[in-house]
Amino acid sequence: MTTRTASWLPLSTGERAVALEVLVHGPLSRAEIARRLSLSAGSLTRLTKPLLESGLLVEVPEGAVLAGVRQGRPSQPLDVVAESRTFVGFKITEDMVYGVVTTLRSEIVARYDRPLTTHDPDRVADQLGEMIAELTRAHHGLAGVGIGVGGLVRDSAVVGESPFLSWRDVRLAELVEERTGLPVVVENDVGGLVESEIWFGGGRGLERFVVLTIGAGIGYGLVLGGRRVPCAEEDREFGRHWIVNPNGPLTPEGARGSAVSLLTIPSIRYQIRAATGRDLTYEEILTAAAAGEPMPARIIDEAARALGTLVAQISNFVMPQKIVLAGEGVGLIDVAGEAVWETIRAHRHPLAEPVPLETKVSDFHDWARGAAVLAIQVLVLGTDQGGGANAE
Repeated sequence: MTTRTASWLPLSTGERAVALEVLVHGPLSRAEIARRLSLSAGSLTRLTKPLLESGLLVEVPEGAVLAGVRQGRPSQPLDVVAESRTFVGFKITEDMVYGVVTTLRSEIVARYDRPLTTHDPDRVADQLGEMIAELTRAHHGLAGVGIGVGGLVRDSAVVGESPFLSWRDVRLAELVEERTGLPVVVENDVGGLVESEIWFGGGRGLERFVVLTIGAGIGYGLVLGGRRVPCAEEDREFGRHWIVNPNGPLTPEGARGSAVSLLTIPSIRYQIRAATGRDLTYEEILTAAAAGEPMPARIIDEAARALGTLVAQISNFVMPQKIVLAGEGVGLIDVAGEAVWETIRAHRHPLAEPVPLETKVSDFHDWARGAAVLAIQVLVLGTDQGGGANAE
């Protein structure tokens, strides 16, 4: 698999640290970069010279807004050229491919979606190749591709297992590279979302936080020391066996009373069908619950209390600075937020610090953006998976 692109690479460890600081926190003065990385002026000059010569960093006018406090004689700040390279990120679901084009700072400049009509790996790769070809015509300077898939991914290249797509041992990166000639990174979709929060989202600058997603499944990502903690359980639907209410429902998707059985959109829809015979969308169920219809209101209340229990358990054991709640199921908070917070309080010590819960209204393009961030990390800056902006 190709893992290098552009004239920016390879970067030394020190150059990478400087580039990361400026990418995530810039524009920054040289003095501020030196302070953040504990570098002497001479060392910083040596490290920034190749970055400036390659075009990854540029000097910007002194009037640019700087991170940190400027003291003494103003210095010309450094910044990345965000538009110098663009990246494609894809999120593959059971029936759709969601695509975005981003800048080097992961700002979305275009969206492109297409229905997924087959799960045959070669035909899926064909479709991704066609989408990339169309995006290449409209956006110059594409440097690489990131693909997020629900399931177990090995070596940022091989989908070891994906229940949603019925895939095992699919060499997706290789298949797409053959069709496009571009370097490709494949990763678990939750991992991509977590990395985007570390670098450019609600977790930026935090040492310890959690990303919890609810939607088609349950996703969990842990960040310690500013770095994502990768583990096999992150990719293997652990929520099927995370019991939050032993007396809860049993659904085809998970064990009785599990986070999956109580919280995921397919399980909530299943419960409504089983109880009423009505096949409602998730949005229709939330609307009915808000209107006080008994069965939807009961099921949504149970889901809200399950979410509160989950958040409290995470807070009790991880003690995060923040929990970012994301995914297409976060509308639950709008309808039953009071039950969520009531349950959190019931499962926390009375003197415990309030849980810093940030709800992120997101769609599948945010997941695709996370995949693009993975491509930026690996293909441009050469960071390892599980890396973070605080890594030196």
